[in-house]
Amino acid sequence: MRSPIYTKSFCQENYREIIDVRSEDEYKCDHIPGAINLPVLNNIERAKVGTIYKQKSPFEARKIGAAIVAKNISNHLANHFISKDREYSPLIYCWRGGQRSNSLATILSQIGWQVTVLEGGYKTYRAYIREQLSTLLSQFKLKIISGLTGSGKTLILQRLASRGEQVLDLERLANHRGSLLGEEWSKLSSPFWGETTPNPPLQPSQKWFESLLFSQLQKFNPDGIVWVEAESNTIGEIHLPFPLWCKMKQASCVEIKLPLEIRINSLLQEYSHFISNPEMLKSKLKLLKYRYGNRKISYWYELIAQRKWQELVKDLLTFHYDPAYQRSMNKIYSQIDQELSIEDLSQNSIDRAIDFLNHNS
Repeated sequence: MRSPIYTKSFCQENYREIIDVRSEDEYKCDHIPGAINLPVLNNIERAKVGTIYKQKSPFEARKIGAAIVAKNISNHLANHFISKDREYSPLIYCWRGGQRSNSLATILSQIGWQVTVLEGGYKTYRAYIREQLSTLLSQFKLKIISGLTGSGKTLILQRLASRGEQVLDLERLANHRGSLLGEEWSKLSSPFWGETTPNPPLQPSQKWFESLLFSQLQKFNPDGIVWVEAESNTIGEIHLPFPLWCKMKQASCVEIKLPLEIRINSLLQEYSHFISNPEMLKSKLKLLKYRYGNRKISYWYELIAQRKWQELVKDLLTFHYDPAYQRSMNKIYSQIDQELSIEDLSQNSIDRAIDFLNHNS
């Protein structure tokens, strides 16, 4: 009979499957990209065993835990592993590479499969991610796309990606537009980060964001430029890892210039859900009361009541967003090497802009 192999390093391509045996909540917080979740103790069971461990004794907890683990592994064998062929070779991990992963690995090994256990478990993986993010980022040349709110930065990034360029879309990874109104956009977007829960979180956890970031960076060629939109060091509740933030601040910038009226029309289309839900918009703008006072907030409310959307967006841009952008750029992104004026956001205009960017990069 085979015995499990223990390793502190991993390469996803070496295994037929990666199995996370932690509870559902642990898995949802973060996991190795591509791993499946086969808990040997689910959320409720883990809490139950933990309570017995603290309130009664470790011995009682181990007895009850072993019975639950055996039952769950039996179910996994009947429902998941029964169809696996002789050459099946999984990587298994839990929190620290201890009892939970060993319990499943031992049984699978006894069946005859070559099973590998990640020594140190998820904690080993997290240390690897922190190290690799710094190492990978040091290899890339970043180019920042900046511009006032509504300048089409996201459209340009999307078009760059469709043309085969390397694009790091941080707002997509964070599922947030990075502004006061960005959270409402995230509520409307799909939970692309791989979870299929009835009530998915609006944003990934910080750790899962970093896993997604690592997974994306792995796909890039260090010899090519990586295009990134100008961001602050936080996107909603997500904090950009320090190595990435430092790299972005040191990168050269291209500033997109777009006529104000085009920006207004673009934002009205992009945030059309607020037109359909004016009370939601008012609740968001109310958060700016401490900065601008009752008079300005009342004026915005009046424009909303009269459905003067063009005037509202224009005033929000000129009074709030544009000054905030200028302060941020002066403080963070000082290396603006190029300014690129675009007449509109048609595909032809964006393609001409991208041709210019590629030619001058």
